[in-house]
Amino acid sequence: MPVRDDRMLFEMLVLEGAQAGLSWLTILKKRENYRIAFDGFDPAKIAGYDANRVARLLVDVGIVRNRLKIAAAISNARAALEFGEPGAFSAHLWGFAGDEPKQNHWNALADLPARTPESDAMGKDLAKRGFRFVGPTICYAFMQAVGMVNDHLVTCPRHREAALLTGSERGRLAKKKKLRNQPE
Repeated sequence: MPVRDDRMLFEMLVLEGAQAGLSWLTILKKRENYRIAFDGFDPAKIAGYDANRVARLLVDVGIVRNRLKIAAAISNARAALEFGEPGAFSAHLWGFAGDEPKQNHWNALADLPARTPESDAMGKDLAKRGFRFVGPTICYAFMQAVGMVNDHLVTCPRHREAALLTGSERGRLAKKKKLRNQPE
């Protein structure tokens, strides 16, 4: 479902990076531990982590103890802070989705792409800005997780629910309803 809160988007980006090479279920089970270990995903706090804090994170069994992923969370926090004013990070990221969730209509999981031109562009842009663990596949998974793309299968009840959250889909349905109610 669509997420536009800067901190929640930052959290999801860090978690998607942590998930690289692992199952999403592994990360979901550790999510609360991540929130504790990473100060509620407050970029201002994370950006200030020093070698001592990194050493503590590397022995924290509640998170994935990977030096590169921990370093990425810290550099990503610093890069996120560069957006400055509240909402700027969200606005920038949502720009890759055209500011509204893309409505896909997949019938089978095998139909879902691992990456798209939008996730490629997002990954390149974020990497230029100093973000790490933001390849196109991670960025597409991020876009799915924060509702930038509706990749629920059409048979999933959440597909319609997610679709109705977008203005263009509400407009399309209203127009369709109006056409059905036209006298013949």
